Amino acid sequence: MADPGGEQRAALLAAASLFPVPDGAKFSYGTAGFRAEGSTMAPAVCRAGIVAALRSVKLGGAAVGLVITASHNPVGDNGVKIVDADGGMMSQAWEPFSDALANAPTPDALLQLVLQFAKDEGITLGEGHSAQVLLARDTRPTGEYLLDVATKGINAIVGSVALDMGILTTPQLHWMVRNKNRGLKSSEEDYFTQITESFRHLLELTPDDKGGDKLMEKLIVDGANGIGGLKLEEIKPKLARLDIVVRNSGKEGEGILNERCGADFVQKEKVHPLGFAPNDVGVRCASFDGDADRLVYFRITSPSSTTIDLVDGDKILSLFVLFIREQLDIVNGKDSQDNQALPTRFGVVQTAYANGASTEFLKNLGLEVVFTSTGVKYLHKKALEYDIGIYFEANGHGTVLFADEFVSRLESLASELSSKAAGSPQHQAALRLLATTQLINQAVGDALSGMLLVEAVLQHKRWTLQNWCDIYTDLPSKQLKVKVKDRASIVTTDAERKVCQPSGLQELIDREVANYSQGRCFVRPSGTEDVVRVYAEASTVEAADSLAKSVAQLVERILG
Repeated sequence: MADPGGEQRAALLAAASLFPVPDGAKFSYGTAGFRAEGSTMAPAVCRAGIVAALRSVKLGGAAVGLVITASHNPVGDNGVKIVDADGGMMSQAWEPFSDALANAPTPDALLQLVLQFAKDEGITLGEGHSAQVLLARDTRPTGEYLLDVATKGINAIVGSVALDMGILTTPQLHWMVRNKNRGLKSSEEDYFTQITESFRHLLELTPDDKGGDKLMEKLIVDGANGIGGLKLEEIKPKLARLDIVVRNSGKEGEGILNERCGADFVQKEKVHPLGFAPNDVGVRCASFDGDADRLVYFRITSPSSTTIDLVDGDKILSLFVLFIREQLDIVNGKDSQDNQALPTRFGVVQTAYANGASTEFLKNLGLEVVFTSTGVKYLHKKALEYDIGIYFEANGHGTVLFADEFVSRLESLASELSSKAAGSPQHQAALRLLATTQLINQAVGDALSGMLLVEAVLQHKRWTLQNWCDIYTDLPSKQLKVKVKDRASIVTTDAERKVCQPSGLQELIDREVANYSQGRCFVRPSGTEDVVRVYAEASTVEAADSLAKSVAQLVERILG
């Protein structure tokens, strides 16, 4: 690599000197990016800015994103995530460098790391290259300061441009980066126009015999006192045939970000959020997390209790599968396997945490269901292998991916049908699929666009929340954590569903599982703390609890 010259070296040394890494601090870039108490995040955020700029240089000046958020964490935390040029998460191959850079103890150590990495990656520094990084933040109090810190990191790579896109949901920034690099409209207004117009289009395509003109009953949305609630308030006037009430909207004084509210709280605690009252019993409700990349639905069951019927990511996935499958069947002719108008490889991607009842439901539909390790980056990558790939984690993070080549074939078919058989069921089904490709955020899980697709599908099917709940009944499950000396002593295989080390542990787990009706259990090392996670399912709550406890004791005995 050519010497980058004094200006580049001086810029890197100056940025690193502004935000030294405190003694004892240790940053680690995972699925959530870097995340910690907000006041301690400046060194990691500055260095993430350097990484994002380098990534853009590596990709020939393509736009890369950087968002300041700690998602569903408490309001005092903050974090930073890098968005790759395709709108997805940053390439995993760059994570070790990001960790090393964030933890470089001195400015000179940081400079040497950048120079060596640039050499290894074939990145030419200091030769008039250009890089562009789109920046955004959520509503956390430390966000504005950390955005300025990120800008200083980006500017430490000479020739880089930092573009502040404003206060956004995380999925909005992912969408913008993806669109910008595809040469498509990519402003926030363009995002709003695309999702509201495609939603309207889907509603217009609701079959007349299903009473599409009737107003659906009220939808109450818990915005987690974050950015998603504020954005939903902005687009509410454009959402015809949907009566939305936003609670925990993020407005000043309404509540604290993610405190006893939001998708993560609702899904894990299985109780309703703050701000919901006894007179909400039976009403369809949805919940976003703090940065609006997770979505769950729920219904309050009793005026005297906080308990809810939860509709999690597994059931959202199943609803989308039923709708897309129905449209494909209409386009192709349900009973004809030959000469299909739109042959499609349709796959569902889950992790070991997906409820066994959902997996069985999907397999009984004849769908291809595959498993990956836990983490959105693994699910997304696998879903890209299909014409239509769909994934959701139970926590409500997921999306539907449509291959470019498939969308191109679908557009051609819709065009052909509009001239030959306009208004036919086949034509309308093709148009519904096209509208779905526009509504769902194909870069990342998106609570706003996901919610609109759920609402469109429910209206299309004329389903209540009860109809949706009834498609299958979740098996009772239990999760436990076992503290161990070294979580790395557990090694898993088969998408984390089987243990291969220590030897003999899997056989003992299998023996325990055999004692329970519909029993299933797996153990895996935590990605964030020195514990082993135990997940168990069985036919009753008591049985699931008992199985989890038995296996936790096995792990404790063997790994102590």
